[in-house]
Amino acid sequence: MKAIVSTTINPPTEAIRRFDAMRDWTLIVAGDKKTPADYRLARGIYLSPAEQDKYDRRLSDAIGWNCIARRTFALLWAHDMGAELLALVDDDNIPLPGWGEDLMVGRETEVDFYETDLPVFDPVGATNYPHLWHRGFPLQLLPKRDYSRKTRAKIVPDVQADFWNGDPDIDAVCRMEHAPECTFDPACFPMASNQVSPFNSQNTFLAAHALPQYFLFPFVGRMEDIWAAYYAQARGTRVVYGKASVYQSRNAHDLVRDMQGEYPGYEHNLDLIRHLKEDPESIVRYLPGRSVEAFRLYRKHFA
Repeated sequence: MKAIVSTTINPPTEAIRRFDAMRDWTLIVAGDKKTPADYRLARGIYLSPAEQDKYDRRLSDAIGWNCIARRTFALLWAHDMGAELLALVDDDNIPLPGWGEDLMVGRETEVDFYETDLPVFDPVGATNYPHLWHRGFPLQLLPKRDYSRKTRAKIVPDVQADFWNGDPDIDAVCRMEHAPECTFDPACFPMASNQVSPFNSQNTFLAAHALPQYFLFPFVGRMEDIWAAYYAQARGTRVVYGKASVYQSRNAHDLVRDMQGEYPGYEHNLDLIRHLKEDPESIVRYLPGRSVEAFRLYRKHFA
């Protein structure tokens, strides 16, 4: 079984309708407190706030509401249904033709392999947009990025993070400066690195066996999925970046508020990455208590 998981607070969007129409996949959407009471899917599974509370009230309370971490319940639901492959999507990402067909998770894949002496790799800078960077890449390292050591290698990825044409997943500082509209060159993909790298939860394929190491940490602003990515890789999860398979027609955002939400990353990402290399469980140093509790309750589902 293959499952697409998402969260929403809006009526079904064009993106959700297209994902819901994919017959080879089961769509599971976790609602939020602001989701309309009459929210419906054509054929997918909608998890209302009440159903999420019923599933695990303590975890629900620990995660809180109005955050992407609500899709934790869609992930757990898919796991309970026996999904072998999970795709995490956002409701403002329109799937392009062929979405979900060029799958690399669990398969030996030949990639452009970048080696760097930095503790972290930025995949966006390796594309035809070298002036941009991925949300969650430490800003202190931007002038030190170097893509000169590129070879070909074969890896078996646990995660496939596909890119996004249109408005890419860059941080607020980058978006304020460049306001890009991107069409990523498919020739730049697939790619991987010898170091950890940021990936998001908006167009990302995940092997079921990696799920216990992947948790969207609440109460860390817009680092929920970025710190999930760094932690999963510290625990041995391997990621490959695939060509753009969606067009992001980004929901309305206040860039100043986005920047405020990204501040935990601006302040801590570099130290976090270094500490995770020494001990993955050092993640708890950077989490508020309620997030630590949510992480503990989540892991109980895989005990």
